[in-house]
Amino acid sequence: MDALKTTPYVTVVQLTDSHLFAGLHDRLMGMQTDHSLEQVIELIATEQAQIDLLMCTGDISQDGSIASYQRFAQKVGRLGAPMRWLAGNHDERLALQQVCAHTDRLEPVYDLGAWRIVVLDSSVPEHVYGQLAQDQLAILQQALSRAGERHVLIAVHHHPLPIKSLWMDKIGLRNADQLLSIISRYPQVKAVICGHVHQEFDQQLHGVRWLATPSTCMQFTPYSADFAVDDSAPGYRCLRLYDDGQVQTTVSRLDARAFAVDHSDQGY
Repeated sequence: MDALKTTPYVTVVQLTDSHLFAGLHDRLMGMQTDHSLEQVIELIATEQAQIDLLMCTGDISQDGSIASYQRFAQKVGRLGAPMRWLAGNHDERLALQQVCAHTDRLEPVYDLGAWRIVVLDSSVPEHVYGQLAQDQLAILQQALSRAGERHVLIAVHHHPLPIKSLWMDKIGLRNADQLLSIISRYPQVKAVICGHVHQEFDQQLHGVRWLATPSTCMQFTPYSADFAVDDSAPGYRCLRLYDDGQVQTTVSRLDARAFAVDHSDQGY
C-alpha cells in the first residue's frame, strides 16, 4: 500500500453504534436502524474516495444476533476497505467472533503507513459500563512499546473521559485511569476514538486528541443529567492521519429531516 500512497496522510473512517437487529425492519427509539446505517454508508461512499481503514467501534448489534452481524458485514463490505471491529456493551462476543472467524476484523493491531492502530475491547458481559481487562491492557502496552517511530491511534467502545452527561458518565470506562497511565508514557499516542455516547465529542488532553462520534442511528442529548435523545441526525467520523502525526477530523451527518426519533420510547 505504501508504494501506491500519493497523499501525506491515511484516511480512517469511524462507524459506531449501529444497533442492528435480526429483523430488517426492527426499530430502536422509533428509528429503523438498518435503514439509517444504509444511508450513512451511502454518504461515506459519496464523500470518501479512498478509505484506508474502516473502524467499527462497537454496539454493531442491538440484539447480539448472528443475522445482525452478517448483515452489517455485507453492508460495510460494499465500501471495499480493510476494517476492524470491536465489541460494545450491546454486542454478544461469541456471535461476533463467529461471524468474524477466518477474517482479520478482530485483530487488535493494524499498521497503516506512518501509523499504528490499536483496537481494545472494553465490553463486560452482562454489564453496560466498560472495563479494560488485563489482557487488553497488556495488548496496549506491547503494541505501544513496539510501535517504534509510528504514531498511534487507539480505538475503544466506552468513553475514557467524562463528557458531562451525568447518566452516561456513570457507564463509561471504569478503569480509564489505567488507560491514561499507560498512554502517558508513550508520546506516540496522538488520538483515542470511542463510540458508546451517541454524540460528537472532541477534547485535547495531555497532547492526545479524545474523540467520540455520532451513532449511525439515534443520538443522545449532550450535557443531559438523565437519559435523553435528541433530533440530531445519524453520522460518521473521518480522520486524516498525517505522516507527521497531525490529526484532522470531521463529522458528517445525514439530513435530520429524514429521521424521526420516538422520544416516548425508553427501549434503549
